[in-house]
Amino acid sequence: MREAGPLEGEMGMRYYASESDGTGGVLRTEPEDFRVTEIERFGADIRPRDADPGSYPHTVFRATLRGWDTNDFADALSTKLGISRERVSWAGTKDKRAVTTQLFSVRDVDPDGVPEVRNADIEVLGRAGRPVLFGDLAGNAFEIRVRDAERPENAELVARELRAFAGGDPDDPDVSGGTPNFFGHQRFGSLRPITHRVGLEVVQGDWEAAVLEYVTTTGENEPADTREAREWVAETRDWAGAVERLPGRLRYERSMCHALAEAVGEPGPEEFRGALETLPTNLQRLLVNAAQSYLFNEILCRRLERGLPFHEAVEGDVVCFADRDAPDGLALPDTDRLQVASGDRLRTVNRHCARGRAFVTAPLVGTETEFADGEPGAITREVLEEFGVVREDFDLPGEFHSTGTRRAVLLRTDLDVGMDPPTLSFPLPKGSYATVVLREIMKTDPTALT
Repeated sequence: MREAGPLEGEMGMRYYASESDGTGGVLRTEPEDFRVTEIERFGADIRPRDADPGSYPHTVFRATLRGWDTNDFADALSTKLGISRERVSWAGTKDKRAVTTQLFSVRDVDPDGVPEVRNADIEVLGRAGRPVLFGDLAGNAFEIRVRDAERPENAELVARELRAFAGGDPDDPDVSGGTPNFFGHQRFGSLRPITHRVGLEVVQGDWEAAVLEYVTTTGENEPADTREAREWVAETRDWAGAVERLPGRLRYERSMCHALAEAVGEPGPEEFRGALETLPTNLQRLLVNAAQSYLFNEILCRRLERGLPFHEAVEGDVVCFADRDAPDGLALPDTDRLQVASGDRLRTVNRHCARGRAFVTAPLVGTETEFADGEPGAITREVLEEFGVVREDFDLPGEFHSTGTRRAVLLRTDLDVGMDPPTLSFPLPKGSYATVVLREIMKTDPTALT
């Protein structure tokens, strides 16, 4: 276990699982350096192009995109077709600084009418009775090149340590490796990691503090005009003036300030809550999700500090079992199938863990969270007490409400390391972060991982 730097510490990722120095280097010098291919499990039948459009209204296609954010590609496609963006669906959102292969569908468009889009290779698969949905994504396969590595030979050293961390033979390259299943930098804001701090204020019911955190907290890597505007708002609380002062690119902050400027008299808790509710609903959910993610990361750090294993259960742990429908070769936890590992069951559960059929979990705390027993449960209670959070705090209005769930503590993957330059190939289940693997291998400035 090795300590990480202060920026990652702010996100709850205070340690590395591996001790060796990383390779250093940079990512995404060009989009081809970062390739992502979806691991699909589209459950609907795909019929030929000439199938009845009444029964099969969704045209399904696979697209390989170079330099496209998924949302931007959907906008461009819908514009070319002259239709609403709501008629375009996909399984997972991808970053633009990459080459990505992913599944899409478009409603009420003839398969022969799918247009060409620049920097997109589109393969029409046929028609389906329903759209492509988020649940149709099982995971992603990555192939990532590290450029300008100072210590390229260290990639294999770290890979050995990650195999040992996952309970395997470090000298057997065919054995899976693993890292703590941290939520990565993208969850919190890579350049201004404040999303979880805003979420914690929401969970504790301080709507005013949440808005101030979102609007006025500066980031070291922000442009000077942005930092100056945020500082001015923090000092003056002139909400009408803030709409004029804040750069146009800060549209969410400007919307919040506009809502507060329209308040009659001095804004109170209801007005500050209303300001937060000007955010898109997915971002409202993200605030609370980020708070849960930060607490989860802290729970993993305490497990590391206490020397508890990640690849097998200890007395009182809650485990989940593998998804029976997962594609071959992908370790996909099913957190709807839970069991407490205690007494006589502990040995049986750990046999399943050793075979990749079960996973130790920790909570993403919400109103319906059940704590583990023994030392794992004590860790969760310790973290929540330290941050002044209880389960009932997540009983919030609207999109901020969360019942909670559980998440595997170990991110297990088959990591293949090539050289000249270091090239990393690995699959990950949905909801996990490639940057969590890359940070172990590279051990570089976190901003270089995004």
